[in-house]
Amino acid sequence: MIEVSVKRQNDDIIGFHIEGHSGYADRGSDIICSAVSALAVNCVNSVEELTEDHFSMGSDEERGMIDFELTGTISPESALLLRSLFLGIKGLEKSYRGRYVRLIDC
Repeated sequence: MIEVSVKRQNDDIIGFHIEGHSGYADRGSDIICSAVSALAVNCVNSVEELTEDHFSMGSDEERGMIDFELTGTISPESALLLRSLFLGIKGLEKSYRGRYVRLIDC
């Protein structure tokens, strides 16, 4: 199971933590892991390229982990990009009936 946790500070979304493997298919052939990774990496790359916001990030491929957190002021653009990521994750969760990926809004 892939768990995607929304990181919040007060009511503001400031990042996400993704961890786990879906178990849908063998490593390298798992379309759900690929979809979650593509959504997350695109979000991070978009924040980096399209905003001036600062962030910290860590990853561990073996654990299927990406930890991303905005630091300092959060622009409306970064907030929108994070909401877009979570919209995509919710779509995957719904499509696969919560069996392989779960969104946790802390």
